[in-house]
Amino acid sequence: MAFHVSLVGRTDLSGEIYRQIRQAILDGRLRSGERLSPTRELAAALRVSRSTVTVAYESLLAEGFATSHTGAGTFVSHQLEAKRPASKTRRSIHAIRVRGVWETISPPTVFVRARFDFRTGLPDASLFPHRAWRRVVARALRSHEMAAGVYENPAGDWDLRAAIARHIGISRSVSGSPDDVIVTNGTQQALDIIARVLLEPGDVVAVEKPGYLPPKYLFKALGARVIGVPVDSEGLVVEALPAEARAIYVTPSHQYPLGVAMSLSRRRALLAWAEHNNAVVVEDDYDSEFRFGGRPLEPLQSIDSTGRVVYVGTFSKTLLPALRLGFMVVPPSLREAATKAKHITDWHTATIAQSALARFIDEGAFARHIRRMSRTYGERHQVLTAAIKSNFGDYLDLVPSSTGLHIAAYARRASVDHIDAIASRAFDLGVAIQPFRVGEEPQGIMLGYGAIETAQIAEGLRRLRSCFEECVSRRPKAA
Repeated sequence: MAFHVSLVGRTDLSGEIYRQIRQAILDGRLRSGERLSPTRELAAALRVSRSTVTVAYESLLAEGFATSHTGAGTFVSHQLEAKRPASKTRRSIHAIRVRGVWETISPPTVFVRARFDFRTGLPDASLFPHRAWRRVVARALRSHEMAAGVYENPAGDWDLRAAIARHIGISRSVSGSPDDVIVTNGTQQALDIIARVLLEPGDVVAVEKPGYLPPKYLFKALGARVIGVPVDSEGLVVEALPAEARAIYVTPSHQYPLGVAMSLSRRRALLAWAEHNNAVVVEDDYDSEFRFGGRPLEPLQSIDSTGRVVYVGTFSKTLLPALRLGFMVVPPSLREAATKAKHITDWHTATIAQSALARFIDEGAFARHIRRMSRTYGERHQVLTAAIKSNFGDYLDLVPSSTGLHIAAYARRASVDHIDAIASRAFDLGVAIQPFRVGEEPQGIMLGYGAIETAQIAEGLRRLRSCFEECVSRRPKAA
């Protein structure tokens, strides 16, 4: 590849070319065996004589940094040990100051593979319909729109918006036209757009407690004041909402992390509260496609008569997180502002993926995939809940749940203080779980069943129980 050399303000041109290439080799930016630009090409690019470059290359050859092969060119020496590219921050004399809010936000979780993976938010990638997806991607690449090479509407591909509107209208009774749908890069970008449109610095956002942390971090990063509101067996406790809340973020169909569903009376009370207090309700309807019992409850959006609800959905749980495709259904009063916010954020979501997903939905492939996955996840949900009830009754109290891709369990008094140690020990044994907290205090664990095969659940739980037995029974040694 062409290597950048700066000679502006330099006088020893051959020496400068030599030093900059040598430093790139030492830093690892130029790797062992990599071909250097021919002397004629580099000389033309730098506007110097060929002999100037030749002298620099001869110095590199003489010191063993490069080797030359007649007729093939000059290459970085294979004898040099490969190094990680140096970071400029290591050479900084003064640290660049960042906003204090970033010190309060936990770093992103690194998803290292685990043999028995009970983490939440992960679908079974092995069951993704790769053949059908490759077919719709190939069709998208051959389409006239792709060949035109133009930017997409910030709100998203019209065919995909229409397909989403039809799908959620049928499967979730969500009312809205394609004009109300905005395609996003996952749920998190949808929340970012909503916050940019609605919130001023210092505005209050109410979130569930315990709740999903990424939205909380996002709202804080944008300058909002985030207040946690308790959750019980019926969902968010509406009476505990702060009167000054400008927006309320909720997961009513499958509360994260507890898994409970918000009762119909609470849903109506929340909408009435939002109308009375001039607030917006952000309904994150993740995981709602997978329901294994009980009658379905109506989304907040479908019973909202005053345009207070922004409905947010994602394809990360139903298809693959790698696709980064989500959407939101906004009230007409927010359409224009939300589309502008999407535009200035990243212009639009990847066009090929949007076009492919539109075809995938319209051809019925998405609905078939959901039916197939529901059967698989339903079996795993049954196996997992039965095992927790029968084998962990002395350590955990299961929270009843019949929707989504995870269950939650409160830790009993004897084990609550050991949750973090249990999770750490379990990971050493190849079992990945996630504790959940209220504030800084651990309360229990979440067990996802999207990424673990049914046949692996029993062994994964056997190992997990051994961790409970080891950590909870451990007593401090006598002095």
